[in-house]
Amino acid sequence: MKTNQNNSLELMHLKKSTIAGIGMYVPQNVVTNTDLLKHMDTTDEWIQQRTGIKERRYADRFGETTTTMGTAAAKMAIEDAGIKKEDIDFIIFDTLSPDYYFPGCGVLLQRDLGLAGIGALDVRNQCSGFIYALSIADQFIRTGTYKNILVVGAEKHSFAIDFSTRGRTVGVMFGDGAGAVILQPSSNEGQGILSVHLHSDGNGAEALAFCNPGTHSNHWVKEPVAEYDEQDWFGNQYISHKMIDNAQIFAQMDGNAVMKRAITYLPVVINEGLTANGLVVDDINMLILNQSNARIAEYVQQKLGLTDDEIYINIQRYGNTTAASIPIAMFEAVKDNKLKRGDLLCLASYGSGFTWASAIIRF
Repeated sequence: MKTNQNNSLELMHLKKSTIAGIGMYVPQNVVTNTDLLKHMDTTDEWIQQRTGIKERRYADRFGETTTTMGTAAAKMAIEDAGIKKEDIDFIIFDTLSPDYYFPGCGVLLQRDLGLAGIGALDVRNQCSGFIYALSIADQFIRTGTYKNILVVGAEKHSFAIDFSTRGRTVGVMFGDGAGAVILQPSSNEGQGILSVHLHSDGNGAEALAFCNPGTHSNHWVKEPVAEYDEQDWFGNQYISHKMIDNAQIFAQMDGNAVMKRAITYLPVVINEGLTANGLVVDDINMLILNQSNARIAEYVQQKLGLTDDEIYINIQRYGNTTAASIPIAMFEAVKDNKLKRGDLLCLASYGSGFTWASAIIRF
């Protein structure tokens, strides 16, 4: 039997995983802040001051789903990696807005691509979902389990937005889209994912949550977030007419609580990743955060002392696409020649759960 020391040495010599291809997809429908004024009492200035968002994309109501957008991004990533779809041997799909409550989008994507038989895993970590998914794919590559892993982050938020003044604090934030990467073993010793750092804290989870429909039966909260038909002995708790009538089927958010945590933990988890690899902030060529709020990104940029060329922000065009936001930003950063091979790339995210994460990558 191998000793623990031998196991540690063996792990140190495992091949790193590298991002071999990137793809993205956003719907054609552009929805500006002015367009939202038809549905809620707000202003373009109010939205831009608080979020930095000018417009977002909404999927066709019936022609596009979270999975179909993921498929479009996946096909682009496959082509970018220079492989055939048949070369893919595992799928990881992260989203908070699946086509169905079950089964997950992973198998629907597998079916859409015509890849019967390979494994498909679904990840539900919201804004941190892409980095969590990347960490899983990285371990499979490092251990030699798989050679070409498709990681997809996709969201169709528009189908569940409260388009009213009541829901404007959440409704103005989100957009639809998808991003995808192909992860492979690195053929270059100095290239690839150096480390990934994952954290969570369920305290205050309800500050950013989509509670209904669900099975919680108000167990976790002091003040009910769901109303039920009390005369029913069985069933009718997943969703009830009272929930619908009282608008309890939309996401809820305490924006201040989320922002305070985000600006606290993002710099910490970024520095954790750098320290683990003997690096400092000055070594970063590009920082990409989940695109949740431009004001959070600006704070982190200032806190770390990064220049405008060392952080990529595109929330102004797409809104918050949660699980899709990091791969979409990565794709655009490469396209704009702001992220190049050999650059030190730092990914970091913070979101519902609460979860936060970082990844240090020699791109």
